[in-house]
Amino acid sequence: MKLARALSAFGKSAALGLGSTGAGRGLVADLASDDETVRMLAGMFLVKNGRRSLPALREALARREQMPTVLTMLGDIATDECAELIRLYVDDPDPSVAAAARAALDILERNRRNIRP
Repeated sequence: MKLARALSAFGKSAALGLGSTGAGRGLVADLASDDETVRMLAGMFLVKNGRRSLPALREALARREQMPTVLTMLGDIATDECAELIRLYVDDPDPSVAAAARAALDILERNRRNIRP
């Protein structure tokens, strides 16, 4: 069963790369998996797919799903659009979301400068 869930994440990543927005939503849903490997793969594939992942990540933010994780991934993707989205949450009333947004902006800037901590 674990292997099937991991393989499913690989398939969703391939479909997202081909333009499937549903696959992006599926990977976002996988971020809530009880399987750590599936969560890790989903996050990695969302970041790897970069701009193609943005519609699904925007939807997750609008639904307030997996907020700290999604904000961190936006920082890793590091586009101007990501910076704008992240800034909306810097003063969020949820302290964990606000902290994640501030950290994501720091990650984004480091990625833009290609500086590693």
